[in-house]
Amino acid sequence: MDEGENMKSDRAWIPYAFLLPNMLIFGIFVGLPAIYGIFYAFTEWDGISTPIFVGIENFRTILSDSEFWTMLLRTSVYVAIVVPLTVVCALGLAWLLTREIKGSNIFRAIFFLPVMISFIVAGLMWNWILQTDTGLINYLLTVIGIEPVGWLSNPIFANISVIVVTVWNRVGFFMLIFIAGLQSISKSYYEAAEIDGANNWNKFRLVTIPLLRPITLLVVILCFIEFFKTFALVVSLTGGGPINATRYFVQYTYDTGFGLGEFGMGSALSLILFVIMAVITLIQWKVSNGGRV
Repeated sequence: MDEGENMKSDRAWIPYAFLLPNMLIFGIFVGLPAIYGIFYAFTEWDGISTPIFVGIENFRTILSDSEFWTMLLRTSVYVAIVVPLTVVCALGLAWLLTREIKGSNIFRAIFFLPVMISFIVAGLMWNWILQTDTGLINYLLTVIGIEPVGWLSNPIFANISVIVVTVWNRVGFFMLIFIAGLQSISKSYYEAAEIDGANNWNKFRLVTIPLLRPITLLVVILCFIEFFKTFALVVSLTGGGPINATRYFVQYTYDTGFGLGEFGMGSALSLILFVIMAVITLIQWKVSNGGRV
């Protein structure tokens, strides 16, 4: 072994040294709590006294509870609407803002601004805007002669409000991911399509969409994970009401653990949520063949 190879071998530990601080932080604040969470899922624990091991009893109780299935169905419907809506809006905005139009950078900044607002602040802000008696939206409606709408007091309108605010808050982030994907597509593909007589729609359908398949899969998976565990935005917007119409899975888990003091049951619900997200993400990955074009 020559001197150069010896020096290279001696420095092989340096990349691991840079990773070590992040690995320690991840292990302390994510890995360790996750291990404890799995343990508590099999215990009866009120957060103060010594946990009592109960095996799979928590899971039996949860799966026989009709409220659990109601929460799961309601959250699934919410995710099934919000994910495609966000993906379509983000892709549409990204496609428009990568055209050669004036002020596209300004519009990118405008659409990205809601992402910089915290979930709680965004929820409280829209809670004020959507109030029935004092909200800005209903004030503008009454100005043009339309009766005020119970945006947050009617279960149907409350769910619509949550969906619209969620898309408004997150579409800018996923738009940027699509913009990065669109800018990575070589212009030669579009030039070849033009030679074959393709119009704008055919270029989008036959060139853009297939080449964006890995990016789209990434966005769909990120959207699914983020929206399935939605909490702060919805709680600050509606509090889960009216009559639990917007109370989703994570709020149900939070109420069980911290509200009722049943931390063992709350940990079991968290573990079920993790398994659901892991299984569906794996199915999405398999169905899309790993996002291969």
